[in-house]
Amino acid sequence: MMTIIVAMDENQAIGGNNQLLWHLPSDLKHFKKLTQNHVVIMGRKTYESLGKPLPNRTNVVITSNPKFKAVEDVIIHHSIKEALQFAKSKDDNPFIIGGGILYKETLNLVDNLEITLVETKIDQADTYFPSIDYSQWKKTKEEFHPMDEKHSYSFRFISFEKK
Repeated sequence: MMTIIVAMDENQAIGGNNQLLWHLPSDLKHFKKLTQNHVVIMGRKTYESLGKPLPNRTNVVITSNPKFKAVEDVIIHHSIKEALQFAKSKDDNPFIIGGGILYKETLNLVDNLEITLVETKIDQADTYFPSIDYSQWKKTKEEFHPMDEKHSYSFRFISFEKK
């Protein structure tokens, strides 16, 4: 099994200037809860935007740059195939955590989608999640979170599994 986890707006925007487009504390807690003690696979730009490895997870970075270096706790692979083989050998449910290129390359390879759908449309986005053919997916869970003093947008946690 393998899962993509992503937060996106109604236009499937996921980032701008190598940063998240919003600050949603409940989404960050949800992400942490789901990915804790798992392998997380990310592209180099996503790793650089985080600034450090995610704690209590095995961090795998995919980069085509053979000179790329990261801190000791990060495992570097130079192909998606290599990274996925490693992740599956260490974890029965690794998570793909971004970015846009990695999502596009793995969308047809994963078994589950964990989507935070942020109820807005961000103009300054430059990175998008690929189109999803929802006929290939079955929604298994949906949880609404209204806007409040800590969250500037309402959002939904939506889980899908491949049909």
